[in-house]
Amino acid sequence: MFSKKLKRMVGFLVVLLLVILVGITGIFLGYNYVTSQGNRFENLAVELKNKTLVINKDTAGAVMIVVGDGDDTSAIAEKLKNSGLINNTLVFTLMSKFNGFDGGYLAGTHFLTPDLSYDEMMYMLCQEPEVITITFPEGITYTEIKQMLLDKGLEFDPAKLDECMNSPNLFVDYKFVSQIQAAEGRDFILSGYLFPDTYNFDMNASAEEIVATFLRNTNTILNEDFYVRAEKIGMTMDQVVTLASIIQSESGSASDMLSISTVFHNRLKAKDPSLQKLESCATINFLRQKDGLPKVWSADSPADRLRESPYNTYLYPLLPPGPICMPGKNAITAALYPLPENFMYFCATGDGGTAFAVTLDEQAKNVELYRPNWTTAPSGTASPTPTVTP
Repeated sequence: MFSKKLKRMVGFLVVLLLVILVGITGIFLGYNYVTSQGNRFENLAVELKNKTLVINKDTAGAVMIVVGDGDDTSAIAEKLKNSGLINNTLVFTLMSKFNGFDGGYLAGTHFLTPDLSYDEMMYMLCQEPEVITITFPEGITYTEIKQMLLDKGLEFDPAKLDECMNSPNLFVDYKFVSQIQAAEGRDFILSGYLFPDTYNFDMNASAEEIVATFLRNTNTILNEDFYVRAEKIGMTMDQVVTLASIIQSESGSASDMLSISTVFHNRLKAKDPSLQKLESCATINFLRQKDGLPKVWSADSPADRLRESPYNTYLYPLLPPGPICMPGKNAITAALYPLPENFMYFCATGDGGTAFAVTLDEQAKNVELYRPNWTTAPSGTASPTPTVTP
């Protein structure tokens, strides 16, 4: 009897000892795994920081994974399996929970290689996604912005981007968008509001996401003081941005912009209907550019001055139906704060400067003086040398 009890006790102790040994072994192995994993992640972090490890679209064997905003771990695991990066979605999902990666994956475009382990892939998917950095100069047009986005490798549908530019209802949460009055003949409703700056885009950003990225920045630029000032001078913000786009296209000089703004404001307020025509060569160059023609210093030709378009400020008085380019902050400020001068005319000096005049006779003398300097048409997509306002 004693022998049976002893055997059972010994058996129990043996089982207990085995359980303890297995537990200790598991803890030891788990500790080693976590330590090893931590070391690998630290090494990855250093390699990524030092750019000794770079995985992008040009990396041999790299596979593009696009994590959507609403993707959970299971959805990501499915994308990895469909792309041939992992074999078992369940293992990936369980490891993700065990390692604490759930909820840490960042939406956007990532590039992975098949030689990465499951947890290394998890780590990489928690890093900032691949972005394309683009700097847009002041005075750039919507058409030029679209081409730059395509040239830099963004994978959007150009037709859908056009649709977004004509769909202000998608962005009515922004005050400046809700106040836009779509005039007849307007080129693109949101043209003028893609604020020129440096942006980071996901290469797979949708057309709507691209436009929203610009508009978020524009919203910070058009602060409340601008709206108060616009109301004080009797203009809507859309009129301010439209005028600013013309000013921007006439000069890249912040000081000249203020005087150019003065000329245009004086003309807009003139009692003589003929003087209410802004007669800006910038609007002619906008139309020429749409036709694939080079810019000109002066809209001297009848073909240009008689171009049938509401954007032709030689034919039609007051402001055109919308902005002709994306103005910078200096141009917007100039449109809001013209100088208290009597200038009614200006012309380019040919060296990047501008000459201003009060009377038509003064303007004629300036044109005669500086015309020999107009040897070539202004180049570039933004802030060309000022053109003539006869």
